[in-house]
Amino acid sequence: MKKYVSDLHVAGVEYPREGYVLLRLTDASRKLPEMQPGQFAEVRVDGFPGTFLRRPISINYVDRRNNELWLLIHVVGDGTRTLATLRTGDRLNCVFPLGRGFSLPKEDGKKLLLVGGGVGTAPLLYYGEQLRRTGCEPVFLLGGRTQSDLMQLDLFGQLGTVHITTEDSSAGETGFVTNHSVWRESTFDAVATCGPKPMMKAVALMARERHIPCEASLENMMACGVGACLCCVEKTREGNLCVCKEGPVFNTDLLNWNE
Repeated sequence: MKKYVSDLHVAGVEYPREGYVLLRLTDASRKLPEMQPGQFAEVRVDGFPGTFLRRPISINYVDRRNNELWLLIHVVGDGTRTLATLRTGDRLNCVFPLGRGFSLPKEDGKKLLLVGGGVGTAPLLYYGEQLRRTGCEPVFLLGGRTQSDLMQLDLFGQLGTVHITTEDSSAGETGFVTNHSVWRESTFDAVATCGPKPMMKAVALMARERHIPCEASLENMMACGVGACLCCVEKTREGNLCVCKEGPVFNTDLLNWNE
């Protein structure tokens, strides 16, 4: 898939919860290219002397009607804090779309469970939209420590059934995503997950025990986004692979998570 380097314009800025910012980016000169759910953008951080490297940000959503690319950013360091200062009308240089995304079923009518935690829910929104577009049924299972951790629930609800878990019982069922009753009460053709690695490993194990194919989007540290710097290497059954180029989405049977 062709990659683009573009100065995108900030069409809107939202703050879905404390410590997060949603940037809605547009290209006024042309239509945004095709993008796969699970791919990401490498974003240049201007205006701060210590941010030499681009920041990898998952594609949250592609709004074709308004020609917008959405990036949901967790504000955790100097780079993301600088990105959080952007305002409508500013420009942001992005390299995109990068990596290999989630698989889309070859047949319609498939039912998939999409499991996310924290900012890991971000790529599942666009994945759910693409599944609906191809005639499949996305079911979302989203978890957080507390209700305030859960973001974009209204948008997920427009695409499919949403199940929730919280550790403090403030919303949905109590516990982790692996404790939710949907695992016992429903059957699925495939599972996809993104979030903290311990959560994804637990989800992959549950899928494996049920003989359900599972894909996971890894969040290894990335710098170049094209497989040159080797800082995102993951050990797999096929050897060391660059997450930014061979992933970030992998079939979990390929990963050394069950050893």
